[in-house]
Amino acid sequence: MHNSKIVVGLDIGTTKVCAIVGRYNEFGKVDVLGMGRADSHGVSRGVVSNINKTVEAIEKAVEDASEKSGVDIRQVYVGIAGQHIRSLQHRGIIVRSDVDKEIDQFDLNKLESDMHKLAIAPGDSIIHVLPQEYMVDNEPGIKDPIGMSGVRLEGNFHIITASINAAKNIYKCVNMGGLESMSLILEPLASAEAVLSKEEMEAGVVLVDIGGGTTDIAIFHEGIIRHTAVIPYGGNVITDDIKEGCNVMRDHAELLKIKFGSALAEETKANEIITIPGLRGREPKEIGVRNLARIIQARVEEIFELVYCEIKNSGLEKKLIGGIVITGGGSQLKHITHLVEYITGLDARIGYPNEHLAKGMVEEVKSPMYATSIGLLIKGLKAPDEQVASQENGKMRTGRDTRQETLEETMDKENKNFLNKIKFMVQDWLRSDTDFEDF
Repeated sequence: MHNSKIVVGLDIGTTKVCAIVGRYNEFGKVDVLGMGRADSHGVSRGVVSNINKTVEAIEKAVEDASEKSGVDIRQVYVGIAGQHIRSLQHRGIIVRSDVDKEIDQFDLNKLESDMHKLAIAPGDSIIHVLPQEYMVDNEPGIKDPIGMSGVRLEGNFHIITASINAAKNIYKCVNMGGLESMSLILEPLASAEAVLSKEEMEAGVVLVDIGGGTTDIAIFHEGIIRHTAVIPYGGNVITDDIKEGCNVMRDHAELLKIKFGSALAEETKANEIITIPGLRGREPKEIGVRNLARIIQARVEEIFELVYCEIKNSGLEKKLIGGIVITGGGSQLKHITHLVEYITGLDARIGYPNEHLAKGMVEEVKSPMYATSIGLLIKGLKAPDEQVASQENGKMRTGRDTRQETLEETMDKENKNFLNKIKFMVQDWLRSDTDFEDF
């Protein structure tokens, strides 16, 4: 597992831009070499709203990560999120001409490439085509058909689309920061890579990543992703509620949420008071901790009611043995797991990216706040060395582009087979007494 390949994950979030540099150590764990972070002022609900401010944040975060790691950062794996993210299910079918040949990776790649030809909403582009299961000659539930014999090969795919313009803006910001984007990765998929175990994915689990601007959802069952969604509410909405409800400045509202916030009002003391300094000699302002918790609880309840609706829409509500894993900066609210269990009836835990990290890492990196960044780093480390990213005519494609030569070889082989069949037919005719007209 030891690999000298060094990878950089770049999380362009609503509240922060984070760059993490790392590689695998000899034990197969992620060794974080350096991390850089900058406040994000050019992103709104996961979508770039100000190019220059976003570029500044990217440059600062990358510069800090480069100084701490001693690595000259040129290429990054970037996350994408936002309300524009859509997902759909589709089935592909191919009929194989060479029945004597076993199913190979080329057949699977052909099925996957056909999915990129689907007609989707104008202005959208496919960013991920995720295989779920295959069917060979009407035999369902096959996860890996390579090596099997069959004529009719079908595949179920989970397809994720994003706005072309939103993706272009991310590419533009990365390029203006002097970097090359190796791949564009859906953020809940990256977070899942960092905080979920294989056992949980097999049993059935819901990942809920509460970021600054959005709440991302990914549902897994039998080790396969089954449903993805993005809710346009995150930690910033909670902060805005506190600002309006308590009539305080936004900076004070954010500090109140982080230091004293709770997702369950009943778990707070009724007589506990927080004092905030007044402005320019004005009297200090007093805020009740329970009142603060009521404001937070109302918004968290709304978010997880929407999450529960997505769980119902997936049709897997009764199959989620692994329950819910909450990660992201918003997961650090006190008592949030209790509230989630009460709303959904499913077990809940906080997702930390500790499992994949090498020992001795600083505690800051182990925070749920950096789950997406760590996940992007892991995705990059698992990607093939020859992975390329391209952006042509507004179309986004990630992965290897190595099938053209194989396709040409296959066509040559089919042409040769056809000519051989003609040759054998002519030879049979010459050996027989059949008239040419009958032939």
